[in-house]
Amino acid sequence: MSTKYEKIEYDLIVMGGGASGMMAAGIAAENGKRVLLVEKNKELGKKLKITGGGRCNITNATYNNKELLKKFGKAEPFLYSPFSQFGVKDTFKFFETKKLPLVIEENNRVFPRSQSALDVFKVLERYILNKNVTILLDNPVLKINTNKPSNKIESVTTKKGTFSAKNYILATGGSSHPETGSTGDGFEWLKELGHSANSPTPTIVPLKAANKWVRKLSGKVAKKVKITFYTNGKKSFSEKGDVLFTHFGISGPTILNLAHKVSDLLHEGEVTASIDFYPETDIGTLDKKIVEIFDKNKNKMFKNVLTEIAPEGLSDFIEDSKIIPDMAVKINEISKEQRREIVNILKGRTINITELMGMERAVISDGGIPLTEVDTRTMKSRLVKNLYLTGDILHINRPSGGYSLQLCWTTAYVAGQLK
Repeated sequence: MSTKYEKIEYDLIVMGGGASGMMAAGIAAENGKRVLLVEKNKELGKKLKITGGGRCNITNATYNNKELLKKFGKAEPFLYSPFSQFGVKDTFKFFETKKLPLVIEENNRVFPRSQSALDVFKVLERYILNKNVTILLDNPVLKINTNKPSNKIESVTTKKGTFSAKNYILATGGSSHPETGSTGDGFEWLKELGHSANSPTPTIVPLKAANKWVRKLSGKVAKKVKITFYTNGKKSFSEKGDVLFTHFGISGPTILNLAHKVSDLLHEGEVTASIDFYPETDIGTLDKKIVEIFDKNKNKMFKNVLTEIAPEGLSDFIEDSKIIPDMAVKINEISKEQRREIVNILKGRTINITELMGMERAVISDGGIPLTEVDTRTMKSRLVKNLYLTGDILHINRPSGGYSLQLCWTTAYVAGQLK
């Protein structure tokens, strides 16, 4: 099957059929280039289809580039040129003109109105098919062949043959979600080509906890809480937001975005976290509030009053604390000391953090090619004349919230111009 494709001299070969690779292939083809897209999986967009919990956080509706790029840390000064070429407004236009309406949710997160990552994938799939991109699936790259004197790539050897082009885009992604085929292959090829590559580590990733009560709340969300982290008993930092309890620990956007800080703490010693479920209410005021609830329900059983005391949907954690051993006890039989213990855990329930979850649960990993080795005005390698680099192959730290996919769209668009 691949013999006829091997004879073709392509303008561009894109390695990697994820979000960035599909976008780059489509843009180049729209500009009149003959494009071959090679993908190691048996399907395109495997990671894209599960991103954002299957909802796909397409971008973040921060339209001012200066404000947006502050989220990218040390990479900020390198990104003004690419984001001036294709920014957040361009992403809206790209998808909405292809009949995918978008909605802006909390913290400026942007999702398809359908809440389906599959719909985002279908837009990109139609785009590259309509632009006549040649696609070879189940076709991992085995070797990148270079001409050392000219410092150019001559061809790529794959499972289905050897193919050549004038230009190449490496869009193989990082190392998060390795089950989708995102295993960091590109880093090794780039090292062989003379690039340096920072080893990837999971940076936007859930936290593992040792406490049984945390796991018992799996699937429930504590909203608008304050979580404070301690190292060896000493306060390190606090953050406010929502916390999702899971069968292994804690997650949700708030946790994901501070995981890199917790990673540093874990190198220093024992890490614990304390959740304040009522951060806007001081301990004395909360105690008075519970006294009022108890006075109003003196003859009721404690279990029937729990929902008035605990945050919505989280009454189980008070029951699990065993402060009140018999949940059928009458309110008027509860001691002052027991009531104060309830107040104390509402203002600070301790979680023992044991580690960050691994690459298989990482939303984003860091690592990749330093931006000093890339001309970000074009996304072209500074070391290999006809190679362009996009998306997660680049060493750029950023939070969750749509920033990662926007980086994919932007770098893919710029690389697809083949300047």
